[in-house]
Amino acid sequence: MGLRVLHVLKPFMAALPEIESPVRKVPFNEKLLYTVVALFGYLVMSQLPLYGIISQESSDPFYFLRDVLASQRGTLMELGVLPILTSGMIMQFMAASNVIHVDYSLKEDRALFCGAQKLFAILISIGQAALLVFTGLYGNPTEIGAVRCGLLVLQIVFASTVTMLLDELLQKGYGLGSGINIFVAAKVCQSIFWKSMAFTTVNTIRGPEREGALVSLFSLLMSRKDKARALRDAFYRDDVTNVMSFIATLVTFGVVIYVQGFRVELPVKSNRMRGQRGSYPIKFFYTSSMPVMLQSALFANIFLISQTLFTFFGDNVLIRIFGAWEPLADSNQLVAVGGIAYYLSAPHSLTEALFSPVRTALYVSISIILCAYLSKVWVDISGSTSRDVAKTLKDQQLAIAGFRDASMYKELQRVIPVAASFGGASLAIIASAADIFGAIGSGAGILMSVMIIFQYFEMFVREQMEGNLTMDAMMAGQ
Repeated sequence: MGLRVLHVLKPFMAALPEIESPVRKVPFNEKLLYTVVALFGYLVMSQLPLYGIISQESSDPFYFLRDVLASQRGTLMELGVLPILTSGMIMQFMAASNVIHVDYSLKEDRALFCGAQKLFAILISIGQAALLVFTGLYGNPTEIGAVRCGLLVLQIVFASTVTMLLDELLQKGYGLGSGINIFVAAKVCQSIFWKSMAFTTVNTIRGPEREGALVSLFSLLMSRKDKARALRDAFYRDDVTNVMSFIATLVTFGVVIYVQGFRVELPVKSNRMRGQRGSYPIKFFYTSSMPVMLQSALFANIFLISQTLFTFFGDNVLIRIFGAWEPLADSNQLVAVGGIAYYLSAPHSLTEALFSPVRTALYVSISIILCAYLSKVWVDISGSTSRDVAKTLKDQQLAIAGFRDASMYKELQRVIPVAASFGGASLAIIASAADIFGAIGSGAGILMSVMIIFQYFEMFVREQMEGNLTMDAMMAGQ
């Protein structure tokens, strides 16, 4: 049944743009160039404004999730990587729950599955873009006009398709890693740098101040006679990024870097070359940042749908149970104040967390359970279960020291599910704590950026090692 469902979509997939796999091994320097070009393309799109916008004073449904989604309001990167994440999440869960059946050992099945993901990503981007336009994110749709509304949707969908192709370009071996990863890391690092070092002046309730937390610290100390008050304003101002948020960001970076190194080293030996031994590492963050990435995508879609429904049907009781929204003081930005959406939105300051203990406890609990579950599910659908790892070791003629081939699975089963579940839960705890203490770029964004940077560092080391081995082989041949 599942295969027939994918085959029904086959005619539509033929019309989708596709990046052909490289016919030769792409050199490291060329991969680096493709990666830089893809990143440059993303940065350009995140600065190009959408044509047809009348106003940007309306509420932003992705207000607290922009960094994690690598999106920028009012630009071609309005949706960021959200359509790709949403499509991947839906397709992977459908495959995991056997709604559709995919045999990953068959090339045709893999191609159909990837094509279906791309098709759904484009359809999802159309739906999300239409919701943003017709709920008034860029101004009253009546004032904008039907033609401009259509052009706005078309621009957002086009940019989402280009983003998807850039991600595919890197994943098919032309570049390094994943486009989604590098775009998110770039957005988070950009946000942290800007909110820490921006020299721009903003109006606050205390008067004009520098936007960057560190810049404002020195600016206030030099411009005010009352140094104690200057320090208090710099550290605790709540209408602009403050120094405490910068410190929370540094602490979060340190914690993630420290915990990132936790791993269990399983001793392995070669069945082919007697006496050769090594180790197989099982990282504590076994599924990397994927659980918080999927959680962020899920919450973003819930907030978008809830805010849209509340805008049109705010008096309906069921809609208010799903999420009730109110504007922030002196702003049109809506924030959840009730319903399911309220308990899925993180407290963004210690004061907010302390004054809403029930909401804080529920949010942290939901995040822990959801990330642990998503981590476990991702292990099953990404081909990294204990059985998959045991098969990989066996195919490479490796065995865990002290265990026979038949018992390797049991030993891996003792470690991998625990690492996946506890690693996912730990990600949720760190991300929630960072949000509560007001870390810049959000807790999830910092987690993702640190792990993505580590992944790229490991890729660089691996590529350098392979390059050195190739050079040694050439020298030996001469």
